[in-house]
Amino acid sequence: MSFEKMFDLTGQTAMVTGGSSGLGRFMALALAEAGANIVVCSRRIEVCEKVVKEIEALGRQALALVLDVTNPESVRQGVDKAISHFGKIEILINSSGTVSESPATEMALKQWQDMIDTNVTGTFLMCQAVGRHMIENQYGKIINISSIVGCKGTDPEIVDSVGYTTSKGAVMTLTKDLAVKWGRHGVNVNSIAPGIFQTGMNDPEVPGTLVQKAGPILSSQVPLRRLGEDNDLVGAVLYFASAASNYCTGQILAVDGGMGTK
Repeated sequence: MSFEKMFDLTGQTAMVTGGSSGLGRFMALALAEAGANIVVCSRRIEVCEKVVKEIEALGRQALALVLDVTNPESVRQGVDKAISHFGKIEILINSSGTVSESPATEMALKQWQDMIDTNVTGTFLMCQAVGRHMIENQYGKIINISSIVGCKGTDPEIVDSVGYTTSKGAVMTLTKDLAVKWGRHGVNVNSIAPGIFQTGMNDPEVPGTLVQKAGPILSSQVPLRRLGEDNDLVGAVLYFASAASNYCTGQILAVDGGMGTK
């Protein structure tokens, strides 16, 4: 297989939750550039539609869907609409996520539950709904977005949210277990664990974000001595979404500038 064909996604359909902003939006655009048609999902249709226009400008087809990953009926309806529109879903990226910081001794149950519901249960519900379809077709690539902070304990100056770190660790375990259970059906399940990226909830221009309040600390924690940028995710996303990763499943790929090694 040629290098170009190995990473070519022409004619395939990718469903991206959290695809309307931040890293989710950038991953959706990267897959579109590789040839895929994209289903952009989030709770806000107007921002999804903006990304759809960007994808269509690349010459690809795209569909905007309102979808709440914590609601099983919303997930079912969204997946059904995507399949009805494009016929198949070959790629799923679970990028929806939320974070709420608070010391562990003070974290409210609602804060904890919201992060578990979105980051863990939402990822499971999407995997379950799309996984049924992929198993039926004996092919699929699922990419769950976890986080490097889910791999170990994290200094409170960096992320003071035991609910977030716990939820992202659970996403990694979910990924590994589904990989074992679904590998025999031709479904690859892998995870990308980003470090701290300058986007979305880490926007340096937004007061109170992690990058703004702890930039010097973060720089000292990252061996590459910089924070992540959008383009740093392209290789990992295309690898897991394409034929290049056909013999790779159950893996956690850290894209973190080496942060997880310290």
